[in-house]
Amino acid sequence: MIIYNVTTKVDHSIADAWLEWLKKEYIPAMIATGCFTAGTILRLIETDDTEGRTYAVQYQAETKNLYNQYIQEYADVMSKLSLDKWHNRVIAFRSVLEVVN
Repeated sequence: MIIYNVTTKVDHSIADAWLEWLKKEYIPAMIATGCFTAGTILRLIETDDTEGRTYAVQYQAETKNLYNQYIQEYADVMSKLSLDKWHNRVIAFRSVLEVVN
């Protein structure tokens, strides 16, 4: 299994609205691509929240090929959805992990 992890710093002024949008719109759209089976939201604790809350969303892909399909066919569109809605009030970085147990 592949975990596509997106860690995001969210400005305090939009944090609640962003989280609601993430749950109701963005994660369902990610699952609807057919590349992921689930998306789990985690809030980082013991971090500096001065500039905003920090969240990680972990999307589960059954195979590396499905993750690759997401990157090739959907990643640009999905990133643009977030950027168009929230502009520079969210900052994200991504990592890809493989489950080994």
